[in-house]
Amino acid sequence: MTTTEIVSTDAGDARITWYTAKKARLVLAASHGAGGGIEARDLQALAHTLPEHGVSVALVEQPWRVAGKKLAPAPKTLDVGWRGIWPAVTKPGLPVISGGRSAGARVACRTAVELGAHAVLALSFPLHPPGRPEKSRAEELLGSGVPTLVVQGGNDPFGRPEEFPDGSHELVEVPYGDHGFVVPKRAEVTQEAALAVITEAVLKWAGSLG
Repeated sequence: MTTTEIVSTDAGDARITWYTAKKARLVLAASHGAGGGIEARDLQALAHTLPEHGVSVALVEQPWRVAGKKLAPAPKTLDVGWRGIWPAVTKPGLPVISGGRSAGARVACRTAVELGAHAVLALSFPLHPPGRPEKSRAEELLGSGVPTLVVQGGNDPFGRPEEFPDGSHELVEVPYGDHGFVVPKRAEVTQEAALAVITEAVLKWAGSLG
């Protein structure tokens, strides 16, 4: 079942699209990155797969996207929007995995402890700007304070899996994937197989959460 709701936040109105499991035991609340929306292939794959396995998915559109703006605001403003949607995603009374892709993953890491998130799912975590490894954002990831799963494309210019620091987080590589988990046509894996890596990894990890 899919439903949509508008949630008022201090950063403006956000929109949540719910993909509800019949017998849910967890909620995954996940937001988009700075360059796209909830139509991202990884978010859609999770939204259409997880509810069959007892995980309701809430895809969150930040206020700047709902307002039709093309550029994301500063990280602090993104955090404000995320805080504002939290009461809505916790309303079912279930543990909530705070998640997102790219900029949304950073938001989830920064706010996890404050909001009482059960865990964090970081899709395509932007470890650094492309070509600028010295501008590391590792502290945000390492400071999430809750069980964290990173799903990273093998060819992500924002940080390849081997660039990530050691820490308590788990990391799953999507072979050949770029920042949007696109795999080249010449790759040894298909696009469908790459998306399956993502959904299977998230399902296995979610099942291991206490």
